Amino acid sequence: MADMYASLKSNVSMLGQILGDTMAQHLGDGFVEKVEQIRQLAKDSRKGNADAREQMLLLLTDLPDEELVPFAKAFNQFLNLANIAEQFHTISRNCDELVCVPDPVDQLLARMLNGRIDQGQMLQCLQTLDIDLVLTAHPTEISRRTMIQKYASIIDCLTELENNQLSEREQQNLTLRLRQLIAQIWHTNEIRHERPTPVDEARWGLATIETSLWQAVPDFLRQLNDQVNERTGQRLASDFAPVKFSSWMGGDRDGNPFVTAKVTAEVLDRNRHAAARLHLKDVVALIGELSMEEANDQLSEHTGGSKEPYRDVLRQLRQKLRNTIDYLNARIEGHTSDIHTREIIEHVDDLRQPLQMLYQSLCDCKMSLIANGLLLDMLRRLACFGIHMLRLDIRQDAQRHSDVLAELTRYLGMGDYSHWDENEKQAFLLKELSNRRPLIPSHWQPSADVEEVLNTCRLIAKQSHHTLGSYVISMASLPSDVLTVLLLLKETGCQHPMRVVPLFETLDDLNNAAVCIDSLLAIDWYRGYTKGMQEVMIGYSDSAKDAGVMAAAWAQYQAQEQLVKVCQQHSVNLTLFHGRGGTIGRGGGPAHQAILSQPPGSVDGRIRVTEQGEMIRFKFGLPKLAVQSLALYTSAVMEATLLPPPEPKESWRQTMEKIAADSVQAYRQIVREEPDFVAYFRAATPEVELGQLPLGSRPAKRRTDGGIESLRAIPWIFAWSQNRLMLPAWLGAGEALQQACERGDMPLLIEMEQKWPFFNTRISMLEMVYAKAEPNLARYYEICLVKSDLHHLGTTLRQRLQLGIDAVLSLTGETELMAHTPWSRESVKLRNPYIDPLNFLQTELLARTRKGNTSDSAQLALMLTIAGVAAGMRNTG
Repeated sequence: MADMYASLKSNVSMLGQILGDTMAQHLGDGFVEKVEQIRQLAKDSRKGNADAREQMLLLLTDLPDEELVPFAKAFNQFLNLANIAEQFHTISRNCDELVCVPDPVDQLLARMLNGRIDQGQMLQCLQTLDIDLVLTAHPTEISRRTMIQKYASIIDCLTELENNQLSEREQQNLTLRLRQLIAQIWHTNEIRHERPTPVDEARWGLATIETSLWQAVPDFLRQLNDQVNERTGQRLASDFAPVKFSSWMGGDRDGNPFVTAKVTAEVLDRNRHAAARLHLKDVVALIGELSMEEANDQLSEHTGGSKEPYRDVLRQLRQKLRNTIDYLNARIEGHTSDIHTREIIEHVDDLRQPLQMLYQSLCDCKMSLIANGLLLDMLRRLACFGIHMLRLDIRQDAQRHSDVLAELTRYLGMGDYSHWDENEKQAFLLKELSNRRPLIPSHWQPSADVEEVLNTCRLIAKQSHHTLGSYVISMASLPSDVLTVLLLLKETGCQHPMRVVPLFETLDDLNNAAVCIDSLLAIDWYRGYTKGMQEVMIGYSDSAKDAGVMAAAWAQYQAQEQLVKVCQQHSVNLTLFHGRGGTIGRGGGPAHQAILSQPPGSVDGRIRVTEQGEMIRFKFGLPKLAVQSLALYTSAVMEATLLPPPEPKESWRQTMEKIAADSVQAYRQIVREEPDFVAYFRAATPEVELGQLPLGSRPAKRRTDGGIESLRAIPWIFAWSQNRLMLPAWLGAGEALQQACERGDMPLLIEMEQKWPFFNTRISMLEMVYAKAEPNLARYYEICLVKSDLHHLGTTLRQRLQLGIDAVLSLTGETELMAHTPWSRESVKLRNPYIDPLNFLQTELLARTRKGNTSDSAQLALMLTIAGVAAGMRNTG
């Protein structure tokens, strides 16, 4: 096993050594020796050495103020560098067979074409794929953008160092560059001074596209084309785009007062500006390449028989793109541009048609080799990113829309909309949707909150339909929630049929989702509006927070099954939008596995999925990683469509029903009914202190006066991952599995785990969470931070954790967790000696902070421990 990860461990060791040298140069050998001593004691403590643990704790509690920040920073950066080495290992030439699996698309094509799927079916499915990955800012990337850029440069160096042909001088230069980068990282404050604004978050999303996805998308499509061509003799079209990207950054205003119509307008302009900038670089490169004279009749006629027909067309595009950038610069700065819209790229066809004409001419003139180079790459980027880079979704809470109509109906003397029942609301809404006269008086002066909602709708009305994605309604539960938004869009002049998407988040709303959509589709006006397409968003984060992961997962599964049936009955195509977080407790986990565990028929070639926060960097932050991720998504959606999982047996359903019921009861017994729970949670985790960490632009709570129920899913998960109990990701699940075993259902559970992808995925995710949980560390937090009369609850929680671990091991028949995923197990082991000291130091700093005797250095050190544990756990929520 040691040899299997030799190259990974070698890189971890090299980067760690360079960091050690950097620290020694800055703070002296004595400091580095103390850091190494604590790291070694942490390793020994892990092996059960009580003396080593006591010695480590003594060293940590005795750290003087001036060493708190550098010490926290040292372990934090060790973890970040270990993450970099691991991320690089997955794309390295030396990657071992347990980490680097064969290309999933190639494997799937072989399995399909050698099995019961014929070539026509496969090509039809591939050509109609509609995968939309929606980038979101929360849980916001905890690493600063400047640090992320330096981490990417380190990976570039590691890539070059793999070249066995390097001269000694070249190796020295690369090692010097590594030392410079790690020194820059060490001397940079990794905690932001201020919270990012929504515009900052949107720019971070654009940076991911610019540095990685812009290259990865054409690389992936070229690879996919070669695979399809090799097996079928067919080529993919130049405008083929199975995967596209949308964003919530700058559009998600649910509970975020900082996302206004003005902010959204600026983000839309910045997205378009970034696209124009990148398209301009491509056009400039093509001007250098397409120096040919021979052209087909269409291009010759278009350029008046020019000697450089390709360059003539490209030079015109270059000028239009430059004008577009100047035009958008003026708008972003708040000025009116004197450039006429005729002189800019206003529509995607302004770019696509000239480029397609060049492509066709090259092919007609037997220059396909040239056509299928940079020009094809640009056409495929244009098909994927358009001229707006990302389609922006708008999200707002259902109550905010109801408040608009309540205030308006009161003003008009029509009564109070908020007091009407659902039938009255629907009757009013449908009447007004069909009414040609305006409902909103021009002289009405609504409250600021209502005006903001209307301003957002007015902004939507001014956009082209290519600019925006879906209007997502948070906490939707009734047909009137959807009809209200449609009425507001109508009243503000929206001419294009925007997708309005209910987001079902709580357990009750998931259970009622199909009834809601059935009622909507039974309305003739609404069914006509949809034009045969219905999108529904399934909420993972809040449903898991409401009911626990096991009950929420089953409710999500059943809701999808029922929605599929309802839409089939109404002859409407359903697109399911999965609001998955980065962590298990928020519906996260391997995307490929998650897609293949959906109910049969629920994917059908179409899917939308959120990619959140730091997971964007882990999946798409490097071009090679992004190509792998795009291949995984494509293969999973194709497989789920053409080779769907089996329908669950009735006995499986009945068992799962009991497990879900037992699970939600066990979960709520603690979270809702245990009187000491809130006090324990706030004492045993850094939940209060997390509010000081300048993570995302969005407040941690929906309401400042609320309790656990108003806390967002992100800080809820984040807090429990800091003290390593990981409670939201397992509470209720293990207890329910144990009860199933006691009922004699073990043979059935084993069958379900082996033959039902949904259940197998749930057990696999539980196993991963249990492996990351550290009850002994959680116990230490309790001893140091929680009043003794609350300790009984900690004991109960740790007993439940162990009960769950035992239940899962009984089910899988293994003696240790993650026995079938040694790479994941090795990854956890690699980090623990670096995370443990940060946890112990965090506990000490929390105790100091809560006694009110903290210094500025202790406060910063606390923030660094929070960032470091998040880096080590590979998630922020």
